[in-house]
Amino acid sequence: MAESRTLTLADPAATARLGHAVAEAMVALQPVQFCIYLEGELGAGKTAFARALLAGLGYQGRVPSPTYTLVEPYVAGGFQLLHADLYRLRDPAELDALGIADQFGAGSVLLVEWPVRGLGRLPPADIKLDLSIADEGRKAVLHALTARGIGLLERLSLDG
Repeated sequence: MAESRTLTLADPAATARLGHAVAEAMVALQPVQFCIYLEGELGAGKTAFARALLAGLGYQGRVPSPTYTLVEPYVAGGFQLLHADLYRLRDPAELDALGIADQFGAGSVLLVEWPVRGLGRLPPADIKLDLSIADEGRKAVLHALTARGIGLLERLSLDG
């Protein structure tokens, strides 16, 4: 069932365009809930993508990195969005206290940086976005892992 799409992101503006395009596809898809795993080394653009996705959904406030808070909640584009950064998590069981599973209901979008640190305690991903540093820019590989993820990739437009 998995489908993939590979993109070259020449600069931060290209990462922002990808975030906006995913937001537009999500609004068109109107999933009941949607989970995106953001993977990549430090500095690969995971938080920058999350900020761009939120901006694409119409969020205009400050979007801090959730490195220290672990989870930041937002309301944008008709979705309750949770942006989690699990880099500092020592044990996946720590996720239980954060209540992510309880908050991930109808109308929710979950963005998870460093999802490997929450294995077994996270909802399955619809899309896994692998970001890596490549030359002066970034490489982005979007893996659709569910029917909802495939639907999003089918609606994804990066024209213009």
